Amino acid sequence: MSDSPKILVTSALIYANGPLHIGHLVEDIYTDIWVRFQRMRGRDCIFVCADDAHGTATMLRADAEGVPVDELIETLRQEHIRAYERFSVAHDYYYTTHSEENRHYTELIWKRLRDGGHTSTAQVRQFYDPEEGIFLADRYVKGTCPRCKSEGQNGDNCDNCGATYSPVDLIDPRSAISGAEPIEKESEHYFIKLGDFEEVLREWVSPERLQSDVVNKLEEWFTQGLHDWDISRDEPYFGFEIPDAPGKYFYVWVDAPIGYMAAFRKVCDERGLDFDEYWGADSPHELYHVVGKDIIYHHCLYWPAMLHGAGFRVPTSVWVHGFLTVQGQKMSKSRGTQINAATYADHLNPDYLRYYFAAKLGAGSADIDLNFEDFVLRVNSDLVGKVVNIASRSAGFLHRLFDGRLGPSLDNEELFAAAAAAGDEIAASLEGREYNKAVRRIMAVADDANRYIDERKPWEMAKDEDRREELHAILTTCVNLFRTLMVYLKPIIPATVAQAEAFLGEEGLVWASSTSPRLDHPIERYEPLVTRIDEDKVAKMIEDSKQKPAVADGKPEGRLADDPIAAEIQFDDFSKLDFRVARVVAASHVEGADKLLELRVDLGGEERTVLAGIKSAYDPEALVGRLTVVVANLAARTMRFGTSEGMVLAAGEGGEEIFLLSPDAGAEPGMRIH
Repeated sequence: MSDSPKILVTSALIYANGPLHIGHLVEDIYTDIWVRFQRMRGRDCIFVCADDAHGTATMLRADAEGVPVDELIETLRQEHIRAYERFSVAHDYYYTTHSEENRHYTELIWKRLRDGGHTSTAQVRQFYDPEEGIFLADRYVKGTCPRCKSEGQNGDNCDNCGATYSPVDLIDPRSAISGAEPIEKESEHYFIKLGDFEEVLREWVSPERLQSDVVNKLEEWFTQGLHDWDISRDEPYFGFEIPDAPGKYFYVWVDAPIGYMAAFRKVCDERGLDFDEYWGADSPHELYHVVGKDIIYHHCLYWPAMLHGAGFRVPTSVWVHGFLTVQGQKMSKSRGTQINAATYADHLNPDYLRYYFAAKLGAGSADIDLNFEDFVLRVNSDLVGKVVNIASRSAGFLHRLFDGRLGPSLDNEELFAAAAAAGDEIAASLEGREYNKAVRRIMAVADDANRYIDERKPWEMAKDEDRREELHAILTTCVNLFRTLMVYLKPIIPATVAQAEAFLGEEGLVWASSTSPRLDHPIERYEPLVTRIDEDKVAKMIEDSKQKPAVADGKPEGRLADDPIAAEIQFDDFSKLDFRVARVVAASHVEGADKLLELRVDLGGEERTVLAGIKSAYDPEALVGRLTVVVANLAARTMRFGTSEGMVLAAGEGGEEIFLLSPDAGAEPGMRIH
């Protein structure tokens, strides 16, 4: 394999605005299995990814939490790295788009496109949130699709019919931040002339490079015509400022894919690799991107156009996968089916989910479903009942009767040869990302091994001292069949196989390990590698994933006017909250904060400072002397602008529509609300 082209693989960037959930993991596990398989076969394969840190959402969340945006994105990046590690996702480097490397390549690509005549400027009328005082990114405008009339669609594309459009084309648009009806304002914007690259893109978009359904979707966009791409946003915006354009910032989708280059730059710096050897226009190596079907347009039109126009290579291919549904429906916080990666790993073995996804995933972009009943049955049947069962039924006899050592020969060489021969078919399926086919073939090998054990009955033969040599060969055959299965499963359940390698006394199984048996070799005592899934653990995981009630001192981030009622809670949960009457004794603006007021409240002899997001609705002077309600037993929270020692209760839609809760006449500070 040393003469083979080297490989660089990426999965789509995770947005730096929240924790990793199991929907994200579909893509990461899909990619990681393929990368691990390539490495097992001796291919030089590098895997990079990063957090997508820029844009309005990050800026708004940092503001809502009262922390510097740099601090927020680094905290989330470390959280994502820890989650990936728990699921054995083996990035060579996991970076952030908010980096100097990314700034360098973003500006370099922009300048090359500009100097090549592939950019332009124009006056653009765009939506502006009059309550928040910001221009609205596409994702922060919701409305009815102008083509299919589907409601609740994003500002740039329709999930229902796939149409792309400008936010101003939406029917009945509204701000997804405040719920207000946006107004149009004019501003100068910068564009990339996507049409300049139509010939190159048409040549690149082919069934040899892309899945057939992806090619068909791209052909629809070619038919509609390639429009100039608006790549600028006005301040305030968290991102990179466009060179020589004060107050104008690169749209997040410009520097997001360039984040792949920035992450690889870090690998180059660490290992002394040649960046241009991989990214140069004439690179002999392979470049693959794994993405969801909702970002085909960005990766199959914008991205290769940018790369070609700036003198870099285009991707070898972009592999598109489908979405994850849970119990046949979209993931839901209220139902507990939008499960964070960390929550899953707190309750269940991450390799179980890797195996289940592999058993479902093919090379196409069809959605897959996580059905919990099927999940439990499949893991218990396949991994516990078929695979590790082979080792558990053999190892005890080897240690009790043969000093924990494999014999010098196999009892059934034909069976081992058949298992080894299956490796070619399994390898072809893994190479083609037909993981479901690979899993079915692997389980067929496991079925053959279990039938062999049932037929030879080593537990009965162990009673006959005259048949010890034959028994030794049978047990050696069983362990070698198990070893072969571990080779095939290593890309899929790497943490479990690492434990199996320790049991086998053999580190670093590679793909070729399956072709010859391990003989006359010591093994360790068997410890359970996987155990049956307890359905109660699944139920507890779902319960812990349900949306928790939130009491807000001001409007929540991203709230829409039609927010559903939060998930149901029990009385014991509610009874933990200590609501107290409080009198506002002082109130003032918080310097540098757009939404916060600092309130000094008296809870009946005890004064506290509370930061409340009610600035848009109240004059501080008018609050002094007023009675309100405070959550008194909420832990103090240090924010960017100070420490808040409680939470005042408010209701409303946001903006001027915020109303502090007040007790009836006669209430006194310190009274508990019952």
